[in-house]
Amino acid sequence: MRSRPRASAEVPAGRAPAAWGSTLLRAAREAETLDAEIYATIAGTPSPTLDAGMRRLSRAADFSRLWGVTAGVLAVGGGSAGRRAAGHGLVALGLASAVTNQGLKRIGRRPRPDRIETAVPLARLVPLPESTSFPSGHAASAFAFATAAGQALPVAGGPLRVLAALVAYSRVHTGVHYPGDVVAGALVGSTTGGLVAALAARRRRQRASR
Repeated sequence: MRSRPRASAEVPAGRAPAAWGSTLLRAAREAETLDAEIYATIAGTPSPTLDAGMRRLSRAADFSRLWGVTAGVLAVGGGSAGRRAAGHGLVALGLASAVTNQGLKRIGRRPRPDRIETAVPLARLVPLPESTSFPSGHAASAFAFATAAGQALPVAGGPLRVLAALVAYSRVHTGVHYPGDVVAGALVGSTTGGLVAALAARRRRQRASR
């Protein structure tokens, strides 16, 4: 006597995309919740020693002023390699800023954190930008400059990346970004800076081979 065929445990082909979509949506919601909880934890952790410094650093990076000054120092004190590093850094910064502010922020459209609800200390506060939150433009510009300039002048690469990381963190500490915003911005900036550095290196090789 023949046994009846067993039912397949596989998800029907038509339902597979929906199942994956549901899983991704749940994962995104969980990540967003975790992001908000980390933000709230930082906001609720007293750090009076850090507050003034993080606030000043965050303000110094507004409109990329910090990186303009840094580029000037590299150009004046670093010789031809320093001038090259400054130029590459500023090009990468401009590109990362355009990609972030004119592209990704308009797609993401994430609202800024509510600093009142999370009780961010008054000593940390900086003006809240009118732009959307994701990704962080400050973090993108910082890592773009640090990556491109650091490739051109390796001795400055480490300090520049540390400074970029502090700028990125200052945006969370002062309450204007979620941690996920600055991580995304750092990735955008690092990618942009690496691309500019790679193109510049390729151009130098082409010139040398002529």
